[in-house]
Amino acid sequence: MEGTRKAVIRRVGLVVLAVNVALVVAKGAVWWATGSLAIGSEAVNSLADVAYSVIIVAGLYLTTQPPDFEHPHGHERIEPFVALFVALGVFAAGAGVLWNATTTVLNGTYGRSAGLTGVVVLVGTAGVKYGLYRYCLAVGEGRRSPAIVATAKDNRNDILTAGAALAGVVGAAVGVPVLDPIAAGVVSLGILYTGYEIVRDNLNYLVGAAPPEELRAEILGRALAHPDVRGAHDVVAHYVGPEIDVSLHIEVEGDMTLLEAHDIESEVVATIRELPDVDDVFVHVDPKELGEWKEDEEAERLARFRTATEEAQTNARRTSPPTEK
Repeated sequence: MEGTRKAVIRRVGLVVLAVNVALVVAKGAVWWATGSLAIGSEAVNSLADVAYSVIIVAGLYLTTQPPDFEHPHGHERIEPFVALFVALGVFAAGAGVLWNATTTVLNGTYGRSAGLTGVVVLVGTAGVKYGLYRYCLAVGEGRRSPAIVATAKDNRNDILTAGAALAGVVGAAVGVPVLDPIAAGVVSLGILYTGYEIVRDNLNYLVGAAPPEELRAEILGRALAHPDVRGAHDVVAHYVGPEIDVSLHIEVEGDMTLLEAHDIESEVVATIRELPDVDDVFVHVDPKELGEWKEDEEAERLARFRTATEEAQTNARRTSPPTEK
């Protein structure tokens, strides 16, 4: 499975790089021939895409290396940093395009219309970017790769920026040249928003934020589902890179042998590790009779949340109409 993940993620990086290089060549040629600022801003956007694609390819090569002595848990935790490099390039490109569009409007030095060629390039760009968006999103979510998900979001916003640039090209063609730099300005805002999204999503991986509540409730539920576990507390789950580390205390009968308690701990660890996002699980076993258990409002809240979710799912199945065979 890991070998498959490595091959798929590396292939995505190379595909994105190749496509972005082709788009830079196409847009750059039209920009050179026509002087359209909207097309030029799109060329800069694609050039930034090429730059971060190179970073992604290099970064993904590192993240897919096997564990070693200095990195016993592997190298996947590098991925959020790779995504932040993507955001840095996106911010630089967006700021450059916005500056160019603003000075053009203030100076009245509008570019020329890109004509039918520009329309074809931008429509083709939107189609290609939509395909890349769906491809990268499916792989990024399926393989839990924040760098690939960041790439998918960038491709999604490129569809919108290509549409804005298309409006500028059409406006210039019908005799309203000011629409060209205005469209370039809209493109720049889309670029900057992409950078914001990437930073927002990956900061959670870097600062050790808690995973979604549904997952935390599932972790607690799996621990309590063991027939010999009498309670659980101090349940902590947090991101370490794109993966999740879990620690918790469970209470068992105190008259068990050490071997029996060890078997329970191992079974709880194994069932929690089956969750696709979980990496390491640390379980501390408490004898129930020692009274070490303490009120844990968070654990109780998660247990109520899980119960309510299961009841809602059961009610939904009961009220849904039967499917025809």
